[in-house]
Amino acid sequence: MNPPVATVSDAATFDAVILRGEGFVLRRWHRDDLESLLSHADDAQVVRGLSSRFPHPYTRQDGERFLAGEVVDLDDPLFAIVVDGRACGGIGARRGDAERGKSAELGYWLGRALWDQGLMTRVVALYVPWVMQALSLYRLQATVLDFNEASARVLRKNGFAEEGIARCALVKNGEPRDARVFARTRRSLLDAP
Repeated sequence: MNPPVATVSDAATFDAVILRGEGFVLRRWHRDDLESLLSHADDAQVVRGLSSRFPHPYTRQDGERFLAGEVVDLDDPLFAIVVDGRACGGIGARRGDAERGKSAELGYWLGRALWDQGLMTRVVALYVPWVMQALSLYRLQATVLDFNEASARVLRKNGFAEEGIARCALVKNGEPRDARVFARTRRSLLDAP
């Protein structure tokens, strides 16, 4: 059973949140996740669609810096995807500020050994409604590199609409890449996310 939703006003962190899905658990990252993180993150195929904050090769120092909160803000609702007791990927949302404070950017990744099993679709299905309620969001956005059709399918299966393409939005491995923009919205906090 999932715990009550922690709202931003009553939780400085999301340490107590554990979300249970079919074949996985979402929970905060722990320092003892380092070995599992390294075994899944140090893979060029995993990194190819992620931001440069996720380097390749992914070293022990990279994992230690991540788990210490030096790479991303671990006060955000950033969770490990845990299968059979081992962290094998991650999912999180980074909220905007000022007039964008009711929107957030969604990001996720999964170790290649678990691809093509529908796991990320189930993870996103559990996490997105929870995070939209927990952060009182009207909009959750995700960007997908032009070649990453698997990630686009995960988003579409979870009610995200493709809004357009940001042409030459970033440079990845020395090449300009287009970014596909997806979003899931609600008009009112009373609407289901």
